[in-house]
Amino acid sequence: MITSNENFYNLPKYIQISELLIRDIVSGRLIDGERLPPERVLASTLNVTVTTLRKSLKVIAKKGMIKQIQGSGNYVCHGVKDDSVYAMFRLELLDGGGLPSAKFIEIKQLDKPSNIPDFGTSSKATRMRRIRYLNKTIIGLEEIWLDSDEGIVKKNQVSDSLYHYYRTRLGFWITHAEDRVSIKPLPDWTPKDFSLPHGTITGFIERFSWSEKSKPIEYSKTWYDTNNAHYVQRLK
Repeated sequence: MITSNENFYNLPKYIQISELLIRDIVSGRLIDGERLPPERVLASTLNVTVTTLRKSLKVIAKKGMIKQIQGSGNYVCHGVKDDSVYAMFRLELLDGGGLPSAKFIEIKQLDKPSNIPDFGTSSKATRMRRIRYLNKTIIGLEEIWLDSDEGIVKKNQVSDSLYHYYRTRLGFWITHAEDRVSIKPLPDWTPKDFSLPHGTITGFIERFSWSEKSKPIEYSKTWYDTNNAHYVQRLK
């Protein structure tokens, strides 16, 4: 199981831990019926208090992904729909799972350029560029365009999980998305501290995301380092 060390993420600590454990369950690293370690042992492994861990376990239990049996322990349950904060984040470490986080490079309000597909209803959009991490390992670059008719992204409010931000700050939900996976060279804005140099051919994801509207309201491009992560889509 992956260990956790704090203050790198901006979600509450108990949510960080619940997301980490959920991703381990969904990826199969924690198998169906497996008994989790005793709470004090697990809390020590994850570098959190027992109180924080118990809050995390309650979140997971409410989702039906663990069963809590008094006097016996916490048991993993598979086959439940994942509706966690990062449920639509498809990149995982090569050995599975990993807690996602992000570092924003830039947030700008721009006219939509002609070299991106049609989406939304406005002629303007917020462009966000950021580095993606799993358990603090650099795994990808993102360029995300949100249609301006859906709201303005504010730098002092935005969080690692944009879908969570959209729901809590802008008042809409991403209900579904379409991914197109291929390979492409890293863009010319690739930061020097990224794990691969600009121009390197690597994994590439083009995503269209919808709310309840008929047209997609968000368009994004993700380049991911295939040495550190892979794209995973589980079918049930």
